[in-house]
Amino acid sequence: MQFFSCLLLMAAAVQAHYKFPRLIVDGKPEAADWVAVRKTKTTNSRDNGAVSDVNSADMRCFGGSAGKSVISVAAGSTLGFVASSGIMHFGPCQFYMARVPDGQDINTWEATGNVWFKAGSISAVQNGGPLSGNEATWPAYHKTQVSFKIPANVPSGDYLVRVESIALHLAQNPGGAQFYISCGQVKVTDGGTGTPGPLVAFPGAYKSNDPGLIWPNSPPRTSYTAPGPAMWEG
Repeated sequence: MQFFSCLLLMAAAVQAHYKFPRLIVDGKPEAADWVAVRKTKTTNSRDNGAVSDVNSADMRCFGGSAGKSVISVAAGSTLGFVASSGIMHFGPCQFYMARVPDGQDINTWEATGNVWFKAGSISAVQNGGPLSGNEATWPAYHKTQVSFKIPANVPSGDYLVRVESIALHLAQNPGGAQFYISCGQVKVTDGGTGTPGPLVAFPGAYKSNDPGLIWPNSPPRTSYTAPGPAMWEG
């Protein structure tokens, strides 16, 4: 009996977590998992687990293996990710992009160093009152799809697009935040001449004690700023 209770608890834990295995372009999700999205480590791709160490290399693309495909998307259009099982924990959802250098293979480029810029964010809705841990404060909470608009002035080229959902339900102390991460592979067309920035590295962009990675039980927070650099508006 105890054995089956443990199995049920393990199954519930997996169901409460999630992953981002498919891109959505022009409102149409990919037909299969891990095609234009790099397959994450089995702790996520199979078990729906999260990254908890902000200094881990998994903060980049969750150990994503070499890609299989690249999807074309026009600058200024909307790009999204499917959240398998839905986003089951409250917190912000953010999007970063990194341009693949000319001559590099998008399928194997590692995106190390200061190459990432923030291109989108679904953060807390703030009205001056106490912030909650439900959908009223967190628009991405319980969503099965999340998206952002690719800046219209981003230069054309190949990009890794990184989605992260930051779960704050256990983040009462530094190190408690959980990160659900995937990297999609896209070719941006019809781009502009902008210079995206500021550029940051993963790992390196966050510290475990960043205010945006801590969610105290009390007193209630009345403001929230997501971690990382300012978003590049393009």
